[in-house]
Amino acid sequence: MLSVELHAHSSLSYDGRDDVDLLLEQASAVGLDALAITDHDEIDASLAAVDRAPEYGLVGIPGMEVSSAAGHVLGLGVTEAIPAGLSFGETLARIREQGGVAVVPHPFQKSRSGVMANISRSELAAADAIEVYNSRLLTGRGNRKAEKFADRRGLPKTAGSDAHISEMVGQAVTRIDTGADAPNGPGSDGPASVDAILDAIRAGRTTVEGKRTPWRISFRQAAGGAKRRVKSRVADLLE
Repeated sequence: MLSVELHAHSSLSYDGRDDVDLLLEQASAVGLDALAITDHDEIDASLAAVDRAPEYGLVGIPGMEVSSAAGHVLGLGVTEAIPAGLSFGETLARIREQGGVAVVPHPFQKSRSGVMANISRSELAAADAIEVYNSRLLTGRGNRKAEKFADRRGLPKTAGSDAHISEMVGQAVTRIDTGADAPNGPGSDGPASVDAILDAIRAGRTTVEGKRTPWRISFRQAAGGAKRRVKSRVADLLE
């Protein structure tokens, strides 16, 4: 079983703070096996993490958090940026065209661009997996609704810290069983491959575990994100 962080942000995200190496250092320090950096509508930092991950004893999973017209969708395994603003269905299709896995994060949290504010439950069920534990919870109600939905529909489940600062990487992890006979999987001479990890997620060979991001960290992340958004908008006006 691998311990994997599937939802984390670098400074390339408008609301992220830390660079790739700090995130990789944290992932290694807390004993993770793999890390996906999933920046908002950006992919360069994630691709850099894929290249550098072996230096930290990790598998780097390429990915991004796409702002679809309905809300956020994680594209795990994609290596080319997917445009923002596409419909939910088209976003899923674009992720799969690249051999990726479409995971819907915090689907029932409207204030955080959860897709359920804009799509039906049948549409949500078309995703490859549902993030059922997001560490940046308030009451936990959104997580519980997501897990209940995934259970009823028989959908694979994932967890993610949704870290926007390096200290929170690994706050929530997805435990993934790649299987002893998977390419480069446990029992082989090397670490699990990205393909083996993605295949295991699709097959639902996952369990989730995690804990709440401390309130002080959540507030700091939110404040930092707002400050960076203002700076970005001012810079755009001055161009």
